[in-house]
Amino acid sequence: MAKKSKTKRILKIIGGIIIFFTLPSLLFFGFMYLKYNEDLPTGQQGAKADQLATKMLQSLGEDAYINTDYLEWTFKNSHHYKWYKTDKTCEVSWSDFTVILDFKNNTNSKVFVAKQDYNGIEKQDYIDKATNYFNNDSFWLVAPYKVFDPGVERRLVKTEAGKNALLVTYTSGGTTPGDSYLWHFDDNGKPKSYQMWTQILPIDGLEATWEDWTTTESGAQLPTFHKLLFLGLEMGEVKGLSL
Repeated sequence: MAKKSKTKRILKIIGGIIIFFTLPSLLFFGFMYLKYNEDLPTGQQGAKADQLATKMLQSLGEDAYINTDYLEWTFKNSHHYKWYKTDKTCEVSWSDFTVILDFKNNTNSKVFVAKQDYNGIEKQDYIDKATNYFNNDSFWLVAPYKVFDPGVERRLVKTEAGKNALLVTYTSGGTTPGDSYLWHFDDNGKPKSYQMWTQILPIDGLEATWEDWTTTESGAQLPTFHKLLFLGLEMGEVKGLSL
């Protein structure tokens, strides 16, 4: 009887600990969900949406980005990138891993572990991980320049404040096709933030800023910081060169 009582007490303590740590998290998520979750807005496709997208690109000087051959940045101080944009390759580094992605032929991608060439059974896993990192982290750098990519839908949305916003939906490509982003602009048509409806975020419509823009040596305008709720996403020292 004493043994059963002791076991019951231990289980009760474990249950209490689980509730102690999970209940506040559930309450916090519930609060955040009610406060920020929004339905995906509807908008109108066509010339006006394309004109708004074009105005955004003009505000950024798109030609300078197009003529940029090389980009370098660090995402959240953990993933490092050297993107040879013209050659369609990118060196992705994290921890002890370096992957040289070949976007023209994935099978030509190379993997290095602790600076040693790696061809083990996990090689493709590392290539896939580097590709997923690149798809996510490069989007935080160059998303405005991707609004006319193949498979992209653009819609003009009127906000509650009566301003024009651009809803962009990626129907193909990337790691999570189907994601949508609602761009908000300053008075000059330059992007200042977007709201996100993505597969990886549990709350729809969260807004992230696009700020601390820098003009690289190539003339391309790129962000160096984003704020998402109480989190800061730093891009490190952003470099852009025309080789």
